[in-house]
Order: sequence, then structure tokens, then C-alpha cells
Amino acid sequence: MTWTPHATVATIVEQDGRYLLVEEIVDGETVLNQPAGHIEENESILEAALRETLEETGWHVELTGLVGIYNYSAPNGITYYRFSFAAKAIEQDADALLDTGIIGPVWLNLEELEARRAQWRSPMVKRCIEDFAAGKRYPLDLIYEHGSSADE
Repeated sequence: MTWTPHATVATIVEQDGRYLLVEEIVDGETVLNQPAGHIEENESILEAALRETLEETGWHVELTGLVGIYNYSAPNGITYYRFSFAAKAIEQDADALLDTGIIGPVWLNLEELEARRAQWRSPMVKRCIEDFAAGKRYPLDLIYEHGSSADE
């Protein structure tokens, strides 16, 4: 059996003490997550974060820093590597077509998020927000992607 880790991205968007999260249906259950998803073939890590945020929330955002890189082994045996980014909300596209399975975006403060702990898609939901709230930010140029336009 070949071990195949999943490379993913997530954005942490805070506005007025509330965090942009996504309600979605996974295996018939409603769960909460940051706007997050897999990096697609021929897509940069930064492009993936912007795309996933728009596809899952309808929000255009500006990435402002890398919060951290996280590793999570799910109960189903899949290992995820998550690049989590701080982002600033720019504009919501009210007509955006959201991904299949997405109920929609919700803005929750930390108390509301904690009250819905049973719905967290993974422990990374809270950990990424805690790191963001603690001020963890690394420059975006920490990420080097061979063949990107910045590489020329």
C-alpha cells in the first residue's frame, strides 16, 4: 500500500472578533471548518487558498501571512498537511456558486465556536484559530514554489 498524504490549505479570516467558517455536510453530518481544501494539480499553494475560500464562502480575501503548517492523521487513516493562512476579507460575492456539500459561510466568535465543538471537522479548526489569535504570522515569501512567476 502506498502512503499518500493530502496537501491542503485553509484561511483564517477575522473581522470584528468573529471568524469566517464554513458549514458543510460530510458523511451526512453538518460540520464546521475554516474555508479549506486540497491543492490542485498545477496550482500554487497561495492560489489554492484564495480559490478554496471563494468556492466555499463566496468571499474574496487577501492573504496576509502564513499562520502555520499542520499535520493531522484522521481516524480514517488519511494524513493531512495543512498550510493555514491569515487573510483579510475584501468583498463577498453574493452570487458566488458554492461547492457541493457547502451549506454556507458563518461568522462565529470564539465562544460560539467552542459551543459547537462537536461539529468541528477536525481538531485543526480550533488550533489554527488559537495560533492566529496568538499572533503567529510568517511572511508569505517563506513558501518557495519552483516554477512560479516569482521564480523568474
